[in-house]
Amino acid sequence: MTDQKPFWETKQLTEMSDSEWESLCDSCGQCCLFKLEDADTGEYALTDVACRFLDHDSCQCSDYVNRQRNVPDCVKVTATNIAELRWMPETCAYRLLAEGKPLFPWHPLVSGDPESVHTSGASVRGKAINEDMVDDLEDHVIEELNRKLRDGIPPLPNPATRPDRK
Repeated sequence: MTDQKPFWETKQLTEMSDSEWESLCDSCGQCCLFKLEDADTGEYALTDVACRFLDHDSCQCSDYVNRQRNVPDCVKVTATNIAELRWMPETCAYRLLAEGKPLFPWHPLVSGDPESVHTSGASVRGKAINEDMVDDLEDHVIEELNRKLRDGIPPLPNPATRPDRK
């Protein structure tokens, strides 16, 4: 067993290579859900409505390279803007690392299994509908998930940092 720590525990977000940065995405698809912002409070409400380009099986963009051309308000997450993106899910690796928190045990980089994000229930697989099927976003607010996010979802400990692992 190696004593070398994984890159996400030793590098700042700004120090990561493009491939390291891209590998942080757990393919949960949560960032592709439509959000509604309350103009008075600034709070966000999540819906179960996903961008038309979300592949509902892989929970990845079906045209990732052209995503910003296809959807002009699609935000490219960077090390310099992640702290400002309050709507990013609390389980997002980019957000967690920017906040100095560990990745969840189900994150594919931790588990070694790209399906673990889906089997854990953290992804939108089987939970989202395509935007082309929706008339009114307000009819699709996900109350339970919004309640959990308001109450705060504490991150689980990273098994790579548990004392029983060497």
